Amino acid sequence: MIVAGDIGGTKTHLALFDWKKDRVDPIRLESFHSADYASLEDMLTEFLVPPKPPTSIDEWATDKKDDAGPEPEHSAEKSPKIESACFGIAGPVIQNRCQATNLPWMVDGATLAKQFDIPRVKLLNDLEAMAYGILLLRPDEVEILNAGTPPKHNQALALIAAGTGLGESILFWNGSRYQPMPSEGGHTDFAPNNDDEIELLRHLRGHYLHVSYERVLSGPGLHAIYDYVRDSKKNEPTWLSEQIKAGDPAAVIAEAGLKGQPDIAKQALDLFASIYGAEAGNLALKGMTLNGVYLGGGIAPKLLAKLKDGTFMKSFTNKGRYKRLMNSIPVKVVMNQKTALLGAASVAASLSHTPAAV
Repeated sequence: MIVAGDIGGTKTHLALFDWKKDRVDPIRLESFHSADYASLEDMLTEFLVPPKPPTSIDEWATDKKDDAGPEPEHSAEKSPKIESACFGIAGPVIQNRCQATNLPWMVDGATLAKQFDIPRVKLLNDLEAMAYGILLLRPDEVEILNAGTPPKHNQALALIAAGTGLGESILFWNGSRYQPMPSEGGHTDFAPNNDDEIELLRHLRGHYLHVSYERVLSGPGLHAIYDYVRDSKKNEPTWLSEQIKAGDPAAVIAEAGLKGQPDIAKQALDLFASIYGAEAGNLALKGMTLNGVYLGGGIAPKLLAKLKDGTFMKSFTNKGRYKRLMNSIPVKVVMNQKTALLGAASVAASLSHTPAAV
């Protein structure tokens, strides 16, 4: 039995798999609100040893403090024997330890292994885990933005994922298989491409000392772009302002933008898609990822209609003399929202076939 986890600043998905060789569905999958827990250890304890509900009214009424006898065997299910575990986490993983970027958690693989008696525990950057996952996706789990004309021999792949933050990864071909490379590319400097984006940068510099691509290409980034358009155009309708204040700003803006009403929401979405395409193209050039670029994360599937209208690909291919090369690169949207969990599970499964560390 193996455990896999996808740890995000908002939600964490944990799953048990009986994974031997090929991809399988989880035996049990649960989602948790990350901020409700002081540590991953607390969350894992709840996940691995779930309390068994009482089976009678008498058990509900039992006061365990007054019971001097041993703990009844049915008070909790026995924890399954775990052979290996792998967790993808948003943040830099150094020597199997990670200070989470959007959580006050320090996650240590050695500590987890000792506390839960798991022989092999590996931590991955969340995009590294997702990169392993895209290698296992079925054709019906992606949407094609650009079919391209990839070379017959294996070249590198790229993964870029906008969600709560922005993650990036490159998968290079090592001669026998694809090897994902972790990255913190989402925190590189935002580079505007036109006058409108220059003004957007000026607007963001009034709020942040460092304006990264994550400040633009993320849920909060879409909200920031909208605020810039709103402040520039001065034509925000009251009903939209109230909805943004009452709900999830990025979701409200995206929904309005996809409907094309009001115009400032549509303009914000146009700007977001254009910058997303430009940075995806930058990543493709840096890694010469001629075999494809994948868009992961939670935002791309929700904005699929927008990504398919040409705005994204226009910016993706707008690389001067390299436009023809960019047109040849396949671009796909990852529709399976458990891809990072799938990737972590595949790594845990491979660990279960290796000797445990002494």
